[in-house]
Amino acid sequence: MSLRKSQKEATRQRVLDAARELFEAKGFEAATVRDIARMAGVSVGSVFTTFSSKGDILSQVMADRLDALYAELDRLAPHLRGSTPDRLRSIFAIHYAFETRRTRLFLAHIAAAYNWTLGPTSRPYGRNPRLRAVVRDCLIDGIARGDVDPAADLDVVVDALMASYAWTYRLAAWENADAEAMSAVMDRHIGLIAGGFRPPAAADR
Repeated sequence: MSLRKSQKEATRQRVLDAARELFEAKGFEAATVRDIARMAGVSVGSVFTTFSSKGDILSQVMADRLDALYAELDRLAPHLRGSTPDRLRSIFAIHYAFETRRTRLFLAHIAAAYNWTLGPTSRPYGRNPRLRAVVRDCLIDGIARGDVDPAADLDVVVDALMASYAWTYRLAAWENADAEAMSAVMDRHIGLIAGGFRPPAAADR
């Protein structure tokens, strides 16, 4: 690696490290690019030579963290047992256990989803294709297993599950709820949503 490229990568990493701490401490809106540059020990211009926006910085912070989460899911997914609702409960329980290691950072990630000024390259909560794919794959597997209606609108089911998952984090923001408490609420949401995707014969039982 050339010296220039090495220096650029070091600057990029300092920016990401500083942003991660500031987003968690202050939230996405309150943490400014100037704050990030100051904590990273670089100029504001240096930040913008690497990232096009604050939203893109948050996206990269979360992408770097989520690599570890999805490596864990890839390892555990083949061993999940039970019905499709039970498997979904396990998937989201893994997410809670991971994200509550840095709850306020994940709250910033959710909050950014409602920032209408973010460009299309930013990836706040809801634009993460990997989470959607994991949930959708579980539902598709459920069709093969016979406990998900083949006629179910999987995109709507995925949206409902992701909305419920994000909504439970209000308990972390308002009541300092932990992963176990939020998982218990999400388990009930999944039970209700599952009523909409079970095959008609199963729903009648």
